[in-house]
This record gives sequence, structure tokens and C-alpha cells, in this order.
Amino acid sequence: MQPTNDFAIIPDRASIGSVEREIRFFPTHNDAPRVLSASDIEAWNRDGYLGPLEVYEAAEIAEIRTYFDQLLAQAISEGRDSYSISSAHLKHGGVWDMLTNPRIVGYVSDLLGQDVVGWGAHFFCKMPGDGKSVDWHQDCSYWPLTPTKAVTVWLAIDDSTLENGCMEVYNGSHQFGLIDFETSDSEAGNVLDQSVKHPEKYGTLQQTPIRAGQISIHSDLLVHGSAPNRSKNRRCGLTLRYCPADVTAYLGWNAKGVVVRGAADALDWPGAPRPMAD
Repeated sequence: MQPTNDFAIIPDRASIGSVEREIRFFPTHNDAPRVLSASDIEAWNRDGYLGPLEVYEAAEIAEIRTYFDQLLAQAISEGRDSYSISSAHLKHGGVWDMLTNPRIVGYVSDLLGQDVVGWGAHFFCKMPGDGKSVDWHQDCSYWPLTPTKAVTVWLAIDDSTLENGCMEVYNGSHQFGLIDFETSDSEAGNVLDQSVKHPEKYGTLQQTPIRAGQISIHSDLLVHGSAPNRSKNRRCGLTLRYCPADVTAYLGWNAKGVVVRGAADALDWPGAPRPMAD
């Protein structure tokens, strides 16, 4: 089965639950990071979150924003919504280019090592006043990957602010393994389909506003979410997913992988080519 989304939706929940996985946080041991600092590595291991980090200049992210506007207009014309542009690196060359951007990969490689696969790209676009939240969740509960070494890069396409629903995280929650959650449906206003209750038991709350062109990085075990956008400004972010090449992917998810650093002989990740269409 080849998925179409970065997140496995309810029909695949049983399949993911049947996969035997090693679920724990794997701290980074890197005495000579190339881009990050030693204090960044320490913060990553402690918090499971890092940011903001600089990637795109103002002119560059303006071009990317115009590019996303075109993708969004196409999705809307096809009857889809602003959250539907997922596994986008398999369909759009411009997104593949962002997934493989050496500036982003440099940060990720300092955390994951020199054999890295990028396998996901999903736009989370909150339109002005759309009223939808992303409830508290852990990414790893959606992904049939083992061991749990994956990270998410959150690239701000628009400025992400307190008013328009920036991401919020519970620092330290990545140390508690897989945390129980309740399921919900889209009619309840949750973009996803799960919610971790009482996340304050697992860490310290941090709100994470970032400027367009900056990124943050979080562990697949970190509890995070975001409030509804009740402002007049759009809030779009592109989530880019990475893991070390020694991670095993089940349910056909390895077909989405792109080797972005080293790992030329990563047979479990065949390497998705750059799409011809931009």
C-alpha cells in the first residue's frame, strides 16, 4: 500500500498499530556539528525542539509564497481544501527542491547523522478565521517507521504568530514514549484525528512564533499542536519530514523517500525522483 498523506488517517491506524516498532527518543551525540552549535544539540536533547533557525531570505520566501499560492489555487479549483496538499514532494518539483535544500539538510544532518532520507512534505495552511485547530499530538503515532528517529522541519511560508495560530510545543514531552490519546473527527474542528489529553503532565509549554523563511525542528515524539487562526492573516507552514537511512518504513512508505545526504546504498529507500511538474 502506498499512502497519499504524510499522516496515516483512521483506516490505516490498525495497520500502523500492528507494526512492531522501537518507540523511544534517540539523543543526538555530535561532538563536531557543522551548522548547529553545541548548545543547540544540548537544547535538542533536552527539549525535543529547536528554533527558530534561518533558511530563506525575504526575497526567496516571497517567491516560495507565490509558488504556494498557485498550488493552493489549483487545490481549491479541484474542490480540495487548504490542508490537502500532502506528499507534495512526489508531485511538485518546487517542493522536492525545498525537501532537498542543503541549508535545511545541514541542520537536520547535525541531528540525525550523515545518512539522511527526506520522505514527507505537507502544507498546513490555516486560512484567515478558519477556526480549525491542530490538537495536541505526536507525529510518530501516524507513521509506520521504526525506530522513532524521525524529525519534522516546520518551514514558515507566512509569518506564524500568536494571533494566527503558531505552533505550540511541550518541551521535554519527547522523553515519555508513545502517549495515550483520544480520537476525534474533523467536525469537531481538529485538522487531524487525535488529541493527547493533559499534555502539561509531560513537559513545559512553549509558543513558537517564527518569521516567514525561518524553520523549526521537532522530534517525532514531541507533543505539539496549534490553536485556530482567528486573525485576518493566513498562516501557512510546510512540514518536511526526515529520518536516518537506518530507519525501516512499513506499509510502502519507503517509496516516498529521497536520499538527501549520504546513504547512496540505502536499499530500503529507493529514492523518489524529482517530479517533472513544478
